[in-house]
Amino acid sequence: MKKYDIIVIGSGMAGMTIANKCAKKGLKTAITDSRPYGGTCALRGCDPKKILVGAAEIIGRADKMSGIGISGDISINWEDLMAYKNDFVSKMPKGVEKGYEKAGVKKYHGVASFESENTVRIGNDLLEGGKIVIATGARPVTLDITGGDLPIDSTDFLNLEKLPEHITFVGGGYIAMEFAHLAARAGSKITIFHRGARPLENFDEHIVKHLVKATKDLGILLHVETEVIGIEKDGDQFIVFTKSSNGEQTHHTDLLVNAAGRVPELDGMNLEKASIAYNKKGIEVNEYLQSESNPTVYAAGDAANSNGLNLTPVAVMEGHAVAANIIRGNSKVPDYTEMPSAVFTLPTLAAVGMTEKQAKELDVEYQVKSASASNWYNAKRINESTYAYKVISHKDGHILGAHIIGPHAEEMINLFAMAIRGKLKVADIRNMVYSNPSMGSDIGSMV
Repeated sequence: MKKYDIIVIGSGMAGMTIANKCAKKGLKTAITDSRPYGGTCALRGCDPKKILVGAAEIIGRADKMSGIGISGDISINWEDLMAYKNDFVSKMPKGVEKGYEKAGVKKYHGVASFESENTVRIGNDLLEGGKIVIATGARPVTLDITGGDLPIDSTDFLNLEKLPEHITFVGGGYIAMEFAHLAARAGSKITIFHRGARPLENFDEHIVKHLVKATKDLGILLHVETEVIGIEKDGDQFIVFTKSSNGEQTHHTDLLVNAAGRVPELDGMNLEKASIAYNKKGIEVNEYLQSESNPTVYAAGDAANSNGLNLTPVAVMEGHAVAANIIRGNSKVPDYTEMPSAVFTLPTLAAVGMTEKQAKELDVEYQVKSASASNWYNAKRINESTYAYKVISHKDGHILGAHIIGPHAEEMINLFAMAIRGKLKVADIRNMVYSNPSMGSDIGSMV
């Protein structure tokens, strides 16, 4: 039996934050991961995706300006782009390991499974922890249909050596929409099947409508209220069986991607042996991110059923809270006041705070300012036809939520996040002096 003050399961941004902070405070700390150190965002998600999207942004800008100052053909060399991405990502695990070594964190590699309320097994090693943190992140949802194991997942997509002629996505969430916009600009024909009435169902409906139009204008076939009910493999092709109000149909594609969502990765951990309560949203935790059924255990990031969105910055913030609560005792409650998020389609869709639907449900006295900004200077100067906003504010003037689609929306949304955190009022934002011309200067006209 090897004894530690703290054992961290998962080496993503939440786990990394917790392990390093606890070790630097003198706690004997161990960490394990079944995959290379670094986590989803750095190795299989946000970071590599944004490198690929960066190339698509160049294509998108060139297409918008073609014939009005830009001439000549430009295209993505997928193999070269993938090689550049791989070189960037491959350096991450070694850097993370060096950080652990410097902090004095003991490294393990393997799946951790609980043997009791305070012990876990990693391969042949049995570890006892004063505190144990579950920060295992999320995995793609399993498609419970015939042939549900045939599609590749988002990790596989980010490692494609060649881009097929026709790619089909199962699901209409942010993964499908982002990858679809990327692959379409890289030359692939794209189809999306989504069983809901609209894609990106957690985002504001008004703003999503603008993205749907931009998606269809790109030539992407977006089928909503269409359920994939079966999949078969036929040589190098996939056969996709769907069901909608038009009946059952059969489709063929070169590649099929499971983009139907993600769930907490808690498989094989034997949580029952440790009396750890959990549900489909993750480990059930209290306000301090401590397990409600086993006080030895904490959880953070996508593995925790907390009030936080499944976003990397939120996982980091929760990691800091868990580390503080382990080091000093339960005293720090995560602050979810503002959690800006972005869907890196082209253009970007971004949001922070309440949607109008949420404001109605909470019976808040609010007002809305919403419009297309496609005729504003910042859209006209780059010939961008998709630019719109929706801002929800309280009757007293405080910002409750902001929703934007347009160029650099991912940056503009941070200004609204600061406004929410700082409790700025509409008048404060409207009367501020901005650098000009800039995208940020537009927010004064959005309120």
